[in-house]
Amino acid sequence: MADSDDLIKAVGANIQEKASLIWSAADTLRGPYKPHEYGLVILPMTVIKRFHDCLEPTHDAVLAAAEKYKAFSVKDGFLRDASGYPFYNTSKFTFETLKADPENIEDNFKDYINGFSDNVQDILARMKFADQIERLSDPDAPLLYQVVCDFCKPQADMSPDKIKAVDMGYIFENLIQRFSESYDEDAGAHFTSRDIVYLMTDLLIQADPHVFDGDRITKTVYDQTMGTSQMLGCTEERLRQLDAEARVTCYGQEFNPFTFGIAKASALIRGEDDANMRFGDTLSADKFDGFKFDYCISNPPFGDPWNPQAPSVEKEFKTAGGGRFPVEKLPAKGDGQMLFVLNGLSKLKDDGVMAIVQDASPLYKGKPGSGEDSIRRYVLENDWLDAIVQLPCDSFYNTGIATYVWLFSKAKAPEHRDHVLLIDASRCFEKRRKGIGDKKNDITKSCRDLIV
Repeated sequence: MADSDDLIKAVGANIQEKASLIWSAADTLRGPYKPHEYGLVILPMTVIKRFHDCLEPTHDAVLAAAEKYKAFSVKDGFLRDASGYPFYNTSKFTFETLKADPENIEDNFKDYINGFSDNVQDILARMKFADQIERLSDPDAPLLYQVVCDFCKPQADMSPDKIKAVDMGYIFENLIQRFSESYDEDAGAHFTSRDIVYLMTDLLIQADPHVFDGDRITKTVYDQTMGTSQMLGCTEERLRQLDAEARVTCYGQEFNPFTFGIAKASALIRGEDDANMRFGDTLSADKFDGFKFDYCISNPPFGDPWNPQAPSVEKEFKTAGGGRFPVEKLPAKGDGQMLFVLNGLSKLKDDGVMAIVQDASPLYKGKPGSGEDSIRRYVLENDWLDAIVQLPCDSFYNTGIATYVWLFSKAKAPEHRDHVLLIDASRCFEKRRKGIGDKKNDITKSCRDLIV
């Protein structure tokens, strides 16, 4: 396993270079597509190429298995065994053979897409990629062949031996950020870099008295706003640095169909159960009702209004016990951060731990007796808030504002009870040699150890 600082420092060049190369394929779309539409093609094509490059070494074995078991009514297991992944593609085509036949690119590409297993088909269906294939194949502006050629370049190699799963997540998030910027909208999520997730994971471990019980680390981890699932991937990566045989099972919910598709794709490529990645709005359509997890780790949006979710949230709030929101009052509808705190707490086991990123407003917003005050009182009276860590500014790609990690523990260590530890880590960082967007500072191992 690579040194954690090496992984943190490697993020910039490798990821931006690969993402820039992929995004350059958008030049092919210029004209028939408007800039804000580029992501409709680039994101699914990147997912497809990642799948392709993972499957390429076992392509012939899958074709042989498909022929051998073609008479079987259920053959999924044989094909997955042949591919080495929980997904497969039975089409005879690869990107190179598609490139070799420009005259029949539409039919051949559709054959290739239709060769994927159902779990991949679901991802592409949520991205509505079939609509883009038709559009790219318009005889008056045929673009499909050139797009395939763009993704055939050697620099676009996305095989797992070239790009780690977590780094692939960063590439996806970089692309999503560019897509959002081209649409002149807020990218929404403050993408959480590896160093921040490593710190959050180490804080979870520090607050968990049972983490090293037994022969190995065995934990369930839940991200209620998982985006592309990169935080989950980084958490698992960090736990495996501490215990190479750690058993980590990840769960997440996401409501954006593109980022959900990428999260599901990432789970499949990591060999995990993609059924643990669930689609829907966490506040209004909880997909993990009744589940309890060891760890919750998340970075919910800052300052996003929850008006669209209000009918569902208020209905649950009014039930006996309040469901996931067992407080006297709900917060103002202008910011849903504190609702995610309540949801996360409701998902923890009796000895579970949660690390959640927030901006400054949950520290002070709301008068005495307000919804925000009611939630703060609820977590303090239950003695679940273990620590608040102020992070350095310029720690996130999309924002330079002050941010904080709130650490909750359902079963605090005896020496922590009836206290909340406040840690000012605002000056605990190392400058990046080259910034990535707004991110100019890294929390390296020495900084992380000092904070912990």
